[in-house]
Amino acid sequence: MEEVIKVKSLTKDYGENRGIFDISFAVKKGEVFGFVGTNGSGKTTILRHLMGFLKPMKGEVKVLGLDSWKDSCEIKKYVEYVPGEIAFPDLKDGTTFLKNQAQLIGVKDMSYANYLIKKLQLDPSANLKRMSKGMKQKTAIVAAFMADKDIIILDEPATGLDPLMRETFLELVLEEKKKGKTIIMSSQMFDELELTCDKVALILNGRIIDIADINQLKNMPYKFYKVEFKEREQYLKFKKLKYEIVRDQEKYNQVTIKIQDKNINKMFNDLKNYNLKFISQVYHNLEKHFKDVLSTQKDSYIYKEEESKKELRKSKKLKKRLLKIENKQIKAKNKKEDRDDK
Repeated sequence: MEEVIKVKSLTKDYGENRGIFDISFAVKKGEVFGFVGTNGSGKTTILRHLMGFLKPMKGEVKVLGLDSWKDSCEIKKYVEYVPGEIAFPDLKDGTTFLKNQAQLIGVKDMSYANYLIKKLQLDPSANLKRMSKGMKQKTAIVAAFMADKDIIILDEPATGLDPLMRETFLELVLEEKKKGKTIIMSSQMFDELELTCDKVALILNGRIIDIADINQLKNMPYKFYKVEFKEREQYLKFKKLKYEIVRDQEKYNQVTIKIQDKNINKMFNDLKNYNLKFISQVYHNLEKHFKDVLSTQKDSYIYKEEESKKELRKSKKLKKRLLKIENKQIKAKNKKEDRDDK
């Protein structure tokens, strides 16, 4: 399958470690490619480069073989875009805007636009400037999707939509995917990306630190199970069986183990001999995968939280140790005073 988007070593340095750095990825025709990251991580900057709104400081961005900066006008014939921050022209209502947009891009049949309006429950007769965030978002989505272009770029498109309308929007994305459209979408919601995307890139401080293949993630040859034992002796006995323990919570007599699919029956047979409080599967979804990745990155909030927890646990252990020593010293002193009094 041909690559319709190729980004190589893209860098835009705004100073003070802000911007995007050495970004590389490719998107094949018909793929849905997602970006996830915190506010300010660089998602929007990457998408603006794809649209030709920003000139790369280093590296290159190719869309349909064309340079995104030099050939931006030509690229826009094949690409539609929903920006993260929507600014409409000075028109009286949504209907006028959509009609003008249709005329601009050469859409003569408005039947698909009307389908989208009905699907999203949009009232296009509302004043553009007075629309709520959700209404503006719906209008921008209709304008982008009705163009029926090969590539759609969406910057956090579900922002402002209520939960039910967000589901409707994701249905529309999947409909476009079935048509063979190539879609690039950023979001802060893991479930949105896991449902719609083929691949998802995780961005941290302007750098891609992982690209997850959703199909591979859903079909991993191993599973995770959390097991808690009623008795400590059995918990300790089970640990000697040499299963791969990825998390050990001694306080609760609990372990989380990673096990190959072919060995799951053996695990359950082994556990028949134990008195369990519970056993449950821990599903390794996109959110869990990326949290595991972030836990290894010193710049991530998850890593910092885990380090803080470790320091807190160490501090508590140290306080307990010091308290024991202090109590021993007090007891020893009291005994000495008792002997001296006698």
